[in-house]
Amino acid sequence: MFRKFIVLLVVALASLPAPLAAQTVKVGLINSYTGFVAQAADEGGKAFDLYLKLHEKDLPQGIKLELIKRDDTSNPEVGKRLAQELIAREHVQLLMGVVLSPVAAAIAPLTAEAKVPMLLCIASAGVQIPRLSPYVARVSFTLWQQGYPIGKWAAEQGWKTGYTAVSDFIPGHDSEASFTKGFTDGGGQIVGSVRMPPQNPDFIPFVQRIKDAKPDVAFFFVPADPQATALIKAIRDLGVREAGINITAPQDLLPDEALPNMGDTPLGIITSGTYSTAGDRPSNKAFVAAWHKEYGENSIPDFLSVDAWDGMTALFDLIKATRGKFTADEVMEFFKKWKNPESPRGPVEIDPATRDVVQNIYIRRAEKVNGHTANVEIATIPMVKDPWKELNPEK
Repeated sequence: MFRKFIVLLVVALASLPAPLAAQTVKVGLINSYTGFVAQAADEGGKAFDLYLKLHEKDLPQGIKLELIKRDDTSNPEVGKRLAQELIAREHVQLLMGVVLSPVAAAIAPLTAEAKVPMLLCIASAGVQIPRLSPYVARVSFTLWQQGYPIGKWAAEQGWKTGYTAVSDFIPGHDSEASFTKGFTDGGGQIVGSVRMPPQNPDFIPFVQRIKDAKPDVAFFFVPADPQATALIKAIRDLGVREAGINITAPQDLLPDEALPNMGDTPLGIITSGTYSTAGDRPSNKAFVAAWHKEYGENSIPDFLSVDAWDGMTALFDLIKATRGKFTADEVMEFFKKWKNPESPRGPVEIDPATRDVVQNIYIRRAEKVNGHTANVEIATIPMVKDPWKELNPEK
């Protein structure tokens, strides 16, 4: 009798539905935790971590996300090697992150060879990077999205002569070209240009050269802090603005987290950008509040933080839609249609034709708000596609 009971019990247990096996989605997160853009990487890294902490519970039941973090040391060759290891050894299903565009450009061909998608969450230059591989999409921004509009805006102010000073690597080259195109299209003339070392530059001689040339407007691009703070100091020490030279730039010159260290020199400077902590949007207020709760009131997110946040949003949306089971081609089809109307920076989406980001561009003026300097959005250019790709369609 007992033996018969055991047999019946085994049969009954065997007929029960099997528990769902836990499934892990493996994602390689490449970031520049060290090197000359480590500060920018920290802004993005904190956002990656915070989003995962707050939203891991929202993943489908039985699905786990494993972020395998690697430090490219701000070096393209290191980034390429790490991507190879993540693909071949860790068997990641997706690559994401990447601060430096030269790193992204080095990795992109690997994604085509291995058919492993890469979502660029921070890298913003190298407008042709998505064209290097059909398995690359970008959710951050392009510097053409900022440089071209602020160039046209500068010409509309009646400024006739301009001078560009940019860091001598891909983001600087994109910034220089985009501002020049916008400014000259608006009737302005570039009377001088200079490219500065991307690592540990002494800005004084370059800024002095601009002051001596006496243009109506000087356009700058350097990687965000700490170089932005050092450049603002050189502008202040040499009295560039007092000499009647107007200053403009993309948002990298006045990153939100660096403003407290810049004194009053930024006040009145107009920049173009995709995000400001001062943005009056419910999603932005919630984002900033969550950031302060996690990292303290003195920690300030910036545009790189929001780029990383939106990258995680896109990743989580992918996992939810597919329950973590997807091919590389299915990933790219998903990203081509991805939209987020409630990002802290406003509505954002990926252009299916170019796999590049489409978003609002804000004209911002540095002003005092409640005793603190902030980038106040004074005008919005809605849903801007990358101008370079608009001007240079694929043949």
